[in-house]
Amino acid sequence: MARATGIAASTIGRGLKELAEGSDVANDRVRRDGGGRKSLTTNNPRLLDELMALVSPVERGDPMSPLRWTAKSLRRLAAELRERGHQISHTVVGELLKRAGFSLQANRKTREGADHPDRDAQFAHINLRVTQALAANQPVISVDTKKKELVGDFKNGGREWRPQGNPETVRVHDFLIKALGRAVPYGVYDLAANAGWVSVGIDHDTATFAVQTIRTWWRKVGVHRYPEARCLNITADGGGSNGARVRLWKWELQRLADELGIAISVHHLPPGTSKWNKIEHRLFSFISMNWRAKPLLSYRVIVDLIGSTTTETGLTVRCELDPKAYPKGIVVSDRDMATINVLCDQFHGDWNYTIRPRNHSDNAINS
Repeated sequence: MARATGIAASTIGRGLKELAEGSDVANDRVRRDGGGRKSLTTNNPRLLDELMALVSPVERGDPMSPLRWTAKSLRRLAAELRERGHQISHTVVGELLKRAGFSLQANRKTREGADHPDRDAQFAHINLRVTQALAANQPVISVDTKKKELVGDFKNGGREWRPQGNPETVRVHDFLIKALGRAVPYGVYDLAANAGWVSVGIDHDTATFAVQTIRTWWRKVGVHRYPEARCLNITADGGGSNGARVRLWKWELQRLADELGIAISVHHLPPGTSKWNKIEHRLFSFISMNWRAKPLLSYRVIVDLIGSTTTETGLTVRCELDPKAYPKGIVVSDRDMATINVLCDQFHGDWNYTIRPRNHSDNAINS
């Protein structure tokens, strides 16, 4: 038996003895418990500590760490440990990391910057005003600019079903093609109707373009949906073309209020909370899902993809191309600002204010 199997005769003898004595034999084990070569961490207790020092988030900021500015791949970690005198392969490094509770992780966007002391109070204020407006059947819209997109056969994130081995080919580099241009989608989301409107601009993202989008939505949709409206309520981010400190934004809103003959109440989200804007997760996110993995070959394609966005909860979207030019650098003087008929809320008047028509003050409602 020893010659046939290559196992030592003494080992075969001990096995026969164990069988004769009726010892418990584990069917799924070759060695008895404790047999075989000791693990690397048992023979070298420092190994695990040094590995943790290389990958621990606490060590990330140490400028003396050898992996401070390199990708922490298994092979690189194994090479660094070998330089420190440990005989280890990258596969064993992977096993040790899994045992220690590590896994491959991507970045997660969660940090919103420093909290403003009135952040929660502003959200409560917005919620109160929006709730009151909706109860009174007054229009409430959330507005913002979606991410600008290059027009052309460029890669668009995501995946879609296609014949195996036949992916859609796109350009390697994402450089603006001036002949094709760049799309600037500005959106209006109607909270009560669960409906969106998007104007796709071809020029600059300015306050004039933002207010023109609101004007177009009102004339084509809002005035018919809210014929008894006395005040248009807007929630918006604190920055960008509709920022709280943008003079042109308030100047254009005053012009719009004068045209419509109704008041316009604006409530800005606190700094660092743009992702909480309703339009982001009730409209823009579904547009991105609808056009995932589809190259935005032309403005027509962009308009059609946005306009065909729907959800099971009833979201509908209308989209139009706005070919007008919106030059940057328009200055609103102090004299012009003094003519704006604005009433600021007692709470954070810089974030919450109502612009009333200069020639229809009787139609405006108090903030």
